[in-house]
Amino acid sequence: MKALLLAAGLGTRLRPLTFDVPKCLVPINGRPLLDYWLEMLFNARIESVLVNLHYMAEKVIRFIDQSTYKGRITTVYEEKLLGTAGTLLRNKDFFGDDRILLIHADNFSIFDLNEFIQAHRSRPQNCEMTMMTFKTDTPQSCGILEIDGEKVVRAFHEKVCNPPGDLANGAVYILENSIFSFLESIGEEKLDFSNQVLPFFMGRVFTFLNDQYHRDIGTMDSYKKAQERL
Repeated sequence: MKALLLAAGLGTRLRPLTFDVPKCLVPINGRPLLDYWLEMLFNARIESVLVNLHYMAEKVIRFIDQSTYKGRITTVYEEKLLGTAGTLLRNKDFFGDDRILLIHADNFSIFDLNEFIQAHRSRPQNCEMTMMTFKTDTPQSCGILEIDGEKVVRAFHEKVCNPPGDLANGAVYILENSIFSFLESIGEEKLDFSNQVLPFFMGRVFTFLNDQYHRDIGTMDSYKKAQERL
């Protein structure tokens, strides 16, 4: 299994913090957010990691060059942002025939990655991906899920006013390599995962509940709450 860490975001809602620091490197308890993810990935023996870059790419590269994991990380620069699925498709060759661990690196998450991997291995036969989920205290600002008794996604509500619950999409996925055939069939370079990919796989997305901690570091309020968690 190989991983794609999406780290190209502008972090506009975190300004003024992100005027000088890319979103993926904002400090959580004095430690860059990206570092938490790298430690988790390599502790779980993920073979290699691809990190996509855009905003303040040179600062992220400098951080990686000083990391103990340097030799196992590949970076790719996007002059124009391609969207989550677009980045995945653009870097198809990096993954070969391996499964893909897809992570939005602007989230702060504490969970057992090996348990997540095991959940994917034991997924229902027709499911081609496993989505990490969490219980949110702000359901109106999240993608809220409806799942069946087998923990398979049956409906997805993206940031609606009256969401039917608090089970949210954590934007961390394990994908079967077969997803590339679908992405190629769309015939577009820029692709959005939530709007163009997830609807197609509805009923074939297994879920894994992160019952420890997960927060999207998208606003100053959520950033402060993550700091308080540690």
